[in-house]
Amino acid sequence: MVRIGLVGTNWITERLLGGAAHVDGLNISAVYSRTSERAEEFASKHGIPHQFTNLEEMASSDKIDAVYIATPNSFHAEQAILFLQNDKHVLCEKPLAANSNEVQQMFETAKKHNVLLMEAMKSTLLPNFKVIQDNLHKLGPIRKYFASFCQYSSRYDQYKKGIVLNAFNPKFANGALMDLGVYCLYPLIALFGEPLEVKATGTLLESGVDSSGSVTLKYEDKDAVLMYSKVSNSALPWEIQGEKGTMIITKVSSPEHVEIQYNDGSVEVLTAQMPYPSMYYEMQEFVDLIEQGKTESAVNTYFNSYTTMKVADAIRKDIDLEFPSDLN
Repeated sequence: MVRIGLVGTNWITERLLGGAAHVDGLNISAVYSRTSERAEEFASKHGIPHQFTNLEEMASSDKIDAVYIATPNSFHAEQAILFLQNDKHVLCEKPLAANSNEVQQMFETAKKHNVLLMEAMKSTLLPNFKVIQDNLHKLGPIRKYFASFCQYSSRYDQYKKGIVLNAFNPKFANGALMDLGVYCLYPLIALFGEPLEVKATGTLLESGVDSSGSVTLKYEDKDAVLMYSKVSNSALPWEIQGEKGTMIITKVSSPEHVEIQYNDGSVEVLTAQMPYPSMYYEMQEFVDLIEQGKTESAVNTYFNSYTTMKVADAIRKDIDLEFPSDLN
C-alpha cells in the first residue's frame, strides 16, 4: 500500500481524489494546508488521518511514502525538492515548475535520492492518447499538428473588476501558456520530440501575465501551430495531418474522441473507452511505478517534461513574459 500525502486543498485536489478512489494499492494518508482549520476541514471531509501545516515536518514524516503537489506553479520546485530530499516520491501538477532550470534541479534531486518524480500531465496517460500513438502510422508522413485550448476564465471577470487572483498573477508563474498552452505543447513533444524552431506571439495583461498566445514550431519535415487563451473560447478540435489522412481529436486537455478522416472520404473511429475519471490514470501510473521500483515514467518522461518547459521558456522569451522565479 502506497501512502500518499496531499500538498494543497484546492479544486484540483478534490478532483484527484475522485480518480484516486478507483486506484488499487493507494492510501491517502495525510494532507497539508497553511492553516490547521483548513487542514482539519479537508481531512475530515475525506477521511484523511493525518494533517500538517508545516512542510518540513510532513516531508520527514514516516506517515507517507509519496506526495501529490497541487500548489501554485511557483512553489512546485521548492516543495518537490524538499520531499525528494527526504526520499519521498513526488507526483507534481503541471506545469512541473516555473522554468526549465527548476525542472532540471528537480530531476537531479530525484536521481540523487533514487525516488520517482513524475509530472501530473493527465492527457498523455489517458487511453485515447495511446490510441493516437498506435494509429499515427495510418496517416502516412506527418506534415502538420494543430492544437487549440481557449477557455474563458471566470477569474478574468474578477480581473476586469480590479481583483487579481492567482490565475493572473505572475508571482505564481501563471497565465495562459502555463495554465492552458502546456496542454497543447506537451503531447506535441511526447509524439514528435523537440522542435528545431519556436516562434510565438502573445498578449500580456497589465498584471504581467499572458492572456492568450499563438505559437508556430518547426520540425525537419512538419510544422505545428498552437493556440491558447484564457479570455476567449474555442470549439476547434485537435488535428494531426498526414499525407494519407487527418486524425481529429476532441479536447486536447482530455482526449475524448479520436477518428481518422482519410483522403478518400472514409472515416475510421478509433475512440477507446475511458471507464474511470480522467485523473485516475495519472495516479494509477504513479502508484504502479512506485510498486515496481521505477523512478521515471515511460510516458511522462524526464525528457518530455524538461523539453516542454524548455520550449515554454522560449515562448515566454518571444513575448517578453518573465516570472520572479526566473531570477532564482
